[in-house]
Amino acid sequence: MQKICFLFNHDQTHQIAHSLPIALQMAKSSVADVTLAVTSALVETEIRRLSGAALEGIKIVPLQTKSTVSQMLVRAFDRLVPARKLLVYRDNLDFFRQFDALVVSEKSSLILKARYGLDNIKFIHTRHGAGDRAIGFNAESAQFDLILVSGEKIRDRLVCDAGVPPEKIRITGYAKFDIIVPEQNPLFPASDRRTILYNPHPSPHLSSWFKFGAEVLEQFYQSDRYSLIFAPHVMLFARPWTVTIDRLSIASVKKPAARYHEAPHMLMDLGSPACTDMTYTNAADLYLGDVSSQVYEFLNRPRPCLFLDAHDTPWQGNPNYRHWTTGPVKTDASGIISAVDAAFASRDSYSDAQRAVLEDSFSVTATPASVRAATAIIDYLDQAIG
Repeated sequence: MQKICFLFNHDQTHQIAHSLPIALQMAKSSVADVTLAVTSALVETEIRRLSGAALEGIKIVPLQTKSTVSQMLVRAFDRLVPARKLLVYRDNLDFFRQFDALVVSEKSSLILKARYGLDNIKFIHTRHGAGDRAIGFNAESAQFDLILVSGEKIRDRLVCDAGVPPEKIRITGYAKFDIIVPEQNPLFPASDRRTILYNPHPSPHLSSWFKFGAEVLEQFYQSDRYSLIFAPHVMLFARPWTVTIDRLSIASVKKPAARYHEAPHMLMDLGSPACTDMTYTNAADLYLGDVSSQVYEFLNRPRPCLFLDAHDTPWQGNPNYRHWTTGPVKTDASGIISAVDAAFASRDSYSDAQRAVLEDSFSVTATPASVRAATAIIDYLDQAIG
């Protein structure tokens, strides 16, 4: 039986559900010896919450930075950059060597192959999200032995943009949709207002937050017609500074004013598990955002969208902004309430575009995505390793 490690080496909870359903399915069907490796208590807690009883009998192994040098570097730099995330690889090489395959939703694990020479392990990428950003299709992807993708759009861009050989790719659907989120109380009890989700991205060169965020919040604060969920990407407020590597940029992050937290028609969530488990994308009537892939999870049940372009982006015809074809795009934050009104009114104008991006982004069959993904992994390993 193949020994497979599902690694959850994340600073936050946003990538967990993209591979966890696959691990639970593999363990349930007893097709592999499955271990879950975690690098923080926050991530382990969320795994346990999302898994419930399905986690019974599955090994969870906490990984730590072990050397004195690593611990010093984490203390010095982890508030600014993900130092722990990278150092944990070097300090746990013997742990990783015992597995036939390592299943991950991000790309930092490739350091085990490129720097530390763990070539005997098969590296399997589940990706996270079905978004359009160019960083999701860079050359690093080609270093994986197997890539599981949600739909044809992802496969085609990996082949064309990242140079991934087609035989390395399997279309298996969107495993996150197999997660059953625990039932929650209504977000705005006894309110008849329609609910808007504002979901800005953390990257300074892409996000609407740094230029428009304060104005957006203030206008909804003054509104007597809409409720607002402010649930940005969980990495936006994870550190006092946000740093991005796809195009080097850095910005300080100022938290919203306290009065917004006290407003009964505003829900301010700067990073709880509800930001990543589809609670808010399921609950909202309209999506307001910029480049986060969460728009695709929102559009799984088509509803109006409104996008904020804070960078004068030449986006038309650009595949990195294909999601902006599913709703109007606004280049400033003035009159945001009127723009929301217009987005609701123009919903039917975008129904064909929404249908097209959904069909291209998510492969849906009678078989759940987590089952398809588990089968694809085992079939690949049986052929590659025997």
